[in-house]
Amino acid sequence: MVAPSRVPKPKAINCPNCGGNIELRGFAHTRSAVCVQCCSIIDPTTPELQILQQFDERLRVRPLIPLGSRGKYRGVPYEVIGFQVRSINADGVEYSWHEYLLFNPFKGFRYLTQYDGHWNDVLTVHGLPAFTTLGGRKAVTYNNVPYKHFQNAVARTAFVMGEFPWAVRVGETNTVDDYVAPPYMMSSEQTDGEVNWSFGTYIAGSEVEQAFQLKTKLPAPNGVYANQPSPFQGKVRASWRTFLMLCLVWAVLVAFFTFSASNRVIFDQNFHFAQAVPGEHSFVTQPFDVPGRGNVEVELSTDLRNNWAYFSLALLREDGAQGFDFGREVSYYSGRDSDGSWSEGKAKDSVILPKVPAGRYYLRIEPEMDAQASATAASGMTMNYEVTVRRDVPTTWLFWLVLPLLLIPPILTSIRSMTFEGRRWSESDYAPASSSSGDDD
Repeated sequence: MVAPSRVPKPKAINCPNCGGNIELRGFAHTRSAVCVQCCSIIDPTTPELQILQQFDERLRVRPLIPLGSRGKYRGVPYEVIGFQVRSINADGVEYSWHEYLLFNPFKGFRYLTQYDGHWNDVLTVHGLPAFTTLGGRKAVTYNNVPYKHFQNAVARTAFVMGEFPWAVRVGETNTVDDYVAPPYMMSSEQTDGEVNWSFGTYIAGSEVEQAFQLKTKLPAPNGVYANQPSPFQGKVRASWRTFLMLCLVWAVLVAFFTFSASNRVIFDQNFHFAQAVPGEHSFVTQPFDVPGRGNVEVELSTDLRNNWAYFSLALLREDGAQGFDFGREVSYYSGRDSDGSWSEGKAKDSVILPKVPAGRYYLRIEPEMDAQASATAASGMTMNYEVTVRRDVPTTWLFWLVLPLLLIPPILTSIRSMTFEGRRWSESDYAPASSSSGDDD
C-alpha cells in the first residue's frame, strides 16, 4: 500500500520590523513577503530578512478571498498566499483590480483576478504568441486563436499582502497590453526590457465561491468586461439560419397555395359605357355557374385616360338566397411636365370575395363617371371595360404580412449583440470618439 503524499508544512519567520509571525507557504519560491501587522515588505531569501519596503497602513485593502483560504479549484487543491491591488489611470480616472496568487506545492502558481465583479483565471505562459493584424489593428495569435488588441496601459501596484515569487514593490509599474478573444485574454507585461505573457479565462464568481467555500457572496458583475463572453455568442448566426429555414418553408407554402389554386375563369365579358346616354345605367349580366368552393375575384379592366369611374357591383345568387354588394373606383392620369413623364393610378382594379358558396350567380353592374372630368378627357364621356370573374384565385397577402415578422427575432438578436459588443469596446483603446464640441465652447 502506497502512503499518501504529505503537504509540506509552511516555514515561519519573524518580521524584523515588528516581530510579527509570518508563515511562508510558497516555500523556496517565495521572493518577498508582507507582514500584515506593520505592512513591511520583507526579502525572506536573505538570512537577515531584509526589509525591502514599508507602505502606509491606511492603504490596506480587505481581500474578498482571505489569505490562507484553501479550496479545490479545477480539481486541484490551492491555497491563497498572495494578494495585490493594481490600477491604471485612463483619462484622469483611476481603475483598480485585485489579483490573488494561488499556490499548490506540486502544480505551482496560478492567479485569480477580479475587476468590478468580473473574474479571470490566469496562468503564465512560456510560449510566445505571434504578432499579426486584424481589421487594421494589431493582434496576436496563440494556439491558432487570433486575439484582438484591447488596450495599452501602465499598471501600478497600489497594495500588496502575503507572499510572492518575485520581489514585489508598492508603486512599481509595468506596461500592459491586453488582447481578447472572449472568453480568453492574452496579456503582456513589460518592465526593464523583460516581457511576460499570461493567458486568462473568464469565469463566473460562483465558481470562485464554490471552490473556496466563501461565506460572503461575491459582488455581482457590473458592466461588460474585456473578455466577458457574449450571451448572444452563436445566437446571431443561429437566428439568421433559422430565419432562412423559415423563409424556405414560407416560399414552399406560397408556391403550394399559388399553384394549388384553380384560378379558373368562370365569366368574362366586354362592355361599353357612355355617360351622356340617358336612362338607367345599371344592368345585370347573364347568369353563370360558380362551381366548387373558395373565393371569387371580380376584375375590372378599363381604357380610362385622365379620368375616373366608379362601379357599384353586386354578385347575386340566381335563387335569391345570397348576395355580395361591393364597389370599386378606377382612375388613371398621366402627363408630362418639367421633370418628365408621370402617371398616377391604374386603369384596372379587382376585389376578392372570400368563401362564396357554389351556385348559379349573376352580376349587377352600375358604372358612373365624372361628367366634368369626362368633358375634358381625351376619350370623352365614354369608356370600354372588361369584367372577368375567377373562381379560387391564389391569395398570398397574409404570407407577405408574415414575412416581416420572421425578421424580428434575428434583427433584435443582432442589435442586442452589437449593443453588448459596443459596451465591451467602449472601455478599450478603440472606443468611438465622442464629440467634444461642448468643451471647446
